[in-house]
Order: sequence, then structure tokens, then C-alpha cells
Amino acid sequence: MTPQRAATGIVEGVVVVVGQVARDLVLAVDGLPGAGGSATVRERQEVLGGKGANQAVAVAQLGMSAAVVGVVGDDPAGEAVLAQARRDGLDVRAVVRRAGATTALLVDVVAGGERRMLEAVPDEVLLTAADVQAASGLLRRSAAVLVQLQQPGTAVSAALTIARDAGRFVVVDGAACEEGLREQVLATATVLRADAREAELLLGRELDGPDAVLAGARELVGRGPRLVVLEAGPAGNAAAWEGGGELVPLTGVDVADPTGGGDSFTAALAVALLRGEDVERSVRWATAAAGSTVQRLGGRPALSVDELDEQADRLG
Repeated sequence: MTPQRAATGIVEGVVVVVGQVARDLVLAVDGLPGAGGSATVRERQEVLGGKGANQAVAVAQLGMSAAVVGVVGDDPAGEAVLAQARRDGLDVRAVVRRAGATTALLVDVVAGGERRMLEAVPDEVLLTAADVQAASGLLRRSAAVLVQLQQPGTAVSAALTIARDAGRFVVVDGAACEEGLREQVLATATVLRADAREAELLLGRELDGPDAVLAGARELVGRGPRLVVLEAGPAGNAAAWEGGGELVPLTGVDVADPTGGGDSFTAALAVALLRGEDVERSVRWATAAAGSTVQRLGGRPALSVDELDEQADRLG
């Protein structure tokens, strides 16, 4: 399932993430106020965020070179998030600074163990097909391409086409709404990961219980991807590949904030496969990464290889 590896067992080259780059504002309160009321913020974070950036940060934390293809504005917030990305070791040369645009802002409000997300994402900071084409050389030289589907279909299609034509290892996160794009995703993805809502969108039906989710994952493998991992609620994640499949339980940690759990899962799954791990171990590694992230506020990961190895051993 993995591309050609170097003598170290780890694929050489950069992992390119195509997706959202944003400023994350995380606010923790004891309770949400009613109309006309107020609440005291007991914890506040302002960090680099967005699904694309979160995945790239996770890749870098797990020891692989990471680059981002995304868009920010030419405002101070855009400069701040790019500066943070550089400190995180990310290659941001393919991040477009759109003139006159305002950088996306994601506000994550956590109260009583529940999350509410407010999103200010102007159209101007969504990727275009031209943005992706401008980064085509980077995509073609990559070890793997991670494509996050919260972007316009034309940009996603351009990324998938470039990656396919270059024979890249492609990891796709999410589900496309357009039928034509959905078929392109299934035909191009080496690995497909989706949450519960996205899984039902991909399959066009409700999935009632973990057995149905696992059957759905197996069905999707038959339509193109070599590995499909679908969220199966409290039961964990349903993983299917040619000739195999299993339900992998969650780590059982206390969830402080679910934000970013799926991003860490996707990134760690890609890195594990690129490291040469088998499918079962890779899914457990990814599950451990998600479990690590949801124990903290905000979607920004703080992962280590040793931690994930230990947790994956326990899940095994």
C-alpha cells in the first residue's frame, strides 16, 4: 500500500497537505450565557488552525517534512499564522496570500464539555484550481498528498488530478457533495477517511450501528481506495481493505474538546503507512493520535512518536 521506501523504512520526501489555513480562537467557559448575558472566559488560545494546517503540524510532529497548499489574507492575522507555521517547521511557500482578503477565523467555544464552532471563512480564502495548479510541482515531487475536502470542488479536483497523474500516495479526508467529484475521490484516493456524517454521504444511506459502518467501508474499498476508515461512533473506527477489515476501539480517554481529533487521525494514519506499518497498526496509531488531541482544548495537536507507539501497543 505504501510507495517505495528508503533504507530507513520511512518514505523520503515531503507530505503535502491541501486544505484550510486559519486562525483559531479557542475559548473555554463554564457555561454559555443567555440572551443579554455574559460569561467569563477561563482559558483562551489564539493559534494557527484550520484542518489543513492541523494535519500538516501533526505530520511534522511525527517526524516527516510537511508543506501546506492553502490561502490566507494579506492582513496581520495571515502574517501571524504563517509565522507560527514556519516555527512549526512547515513549508508555507505554496500558501497564497490573497490581496484584500481576510484570513479565516475559527472560534471554538467549549462549555460543559460540549463544543460550539463559529466560522468566519470568506470565499476569498478558499482554494481555487489556479492556486492548486501553481503548486503542481510541489504536489508532483511529494511523498504523499493529503487532500482535505472542505474546499471548492474545482480545487479538490485539480489536486486529485495532479496527484493521480504523478502516481502519488493520496489520502483524502471527508466526503465530496458533488457526485462527479465523489467518484473522482473514490477513483484516486489510496486512503479514504470520513466521519460518521461523511460516511453516510459517501454511501447514500444511513449506517445503523458499527457492523453497518464496517460493511460500508468494505463496499467503498470495492469502488477504488485501498484502505477506507470510517468513524463508527462510540464503537471506534471501522477500517476495511482488500481481504480484511476490523473495528478499532477508541482509546477511552476523557474528551475535553473533540476539535482536531479527526485531523490528527488522518495525519497519523498517513505517517504510519509511510513508515511502513501494516494497516492494523496504522489505524491504531491514528486512533492514539486522535485520543491524544481530544484531551486538550483546541484542534492543535501535540503528538510524539513514542506516545503513539505506546498507546497503539495498548490498543493492540
